[in-house]
Amino acid sequence: MAADLRVQQGGDPGPVLLLLHGLGATGDVWGGWPDLLRHRWPGRWIAPDLPGHGGSAPLERYTFDGLAAAVAGLIAPDVPTVVLGHSLGGVVALELAAQRPAQVRGVVGLGIKVAWSDEDLQRAQAMAARPRAWYPSRAEAAARHLRVAGLDGLLAADDPAVNAGLVQHDGRWAPVLDPAAFGVGRPDMAGLLARCAAPVVLARGADDAMNTDEQLAALGVDTVTLPGVGHNAHVQDPELTFSLLDSFQ
Repeated sequence: MAADLRVQQGGDPGPVLLLLHGLGATGDVWGGWPDLLRHRWPGRWIAPDLPGHGGSAPLERYTFDGLAAAVAGLIAPDVPTVVLGHSLGGVVALELAAQRPAQVRGVVGLGIKVAWSDEDLQRAQAMAARPRAWYPSRAEAAARHLRVAGLDGLLAADDPAVNAGLVQHDGRWAPVLDPAAFGVGRPDMAGLLARCAAPVVLARGADDAMNTDEQLAALGVDTVTLPGVGHNAHVQDPELTFSLLDSFQ
């Protein structure tokens, strides 16, 4: 098991489904999946908090290959693994497939932001340089956590899944996310896909403003647009999102 990671898991012996959340979220965003997986996935599932998120230790420096290396220990050398990653987690999934080609048999990248302007990068770097923001109440910190993770309107502030995204100290509250994680940078999608030997599906919710059908199609791999959902399709409609895995079973 990878060190310094908070991990949720379940299922039976067999192929592994590794679920990687997006920036600002935690493994708890997959909370609507266990019952579905019990009936439809023929093996185990693992949902870690990425480094610097939830209960997982931060990294000294955030890079896509560093994030992938941090979760690589969750993959057993002799067990086929499919990785479903959302947003940041989707980029980490592609890097992980490049690092572990013998184990990773398929990658689904959901909601990845593939086109970045200089303004986008400057905004992300500015957020990475800010100190952690503390709030006098849990409700205020929870609202910030939900906004950053793109979960505002999808999870209530008092949802138990929000607890993993918060930290309390001396009567004040804050999102637990390490702000430096915003500095991970722009993914080299063409390079990542060229290094990935496993089959790849890039998917997006039809209402996702983070990307477009045209941007994904230009990358030259299989693409899917999920109707009626946005950036966090895996939270909005787990069963619809699970259909992205049908070709990997």
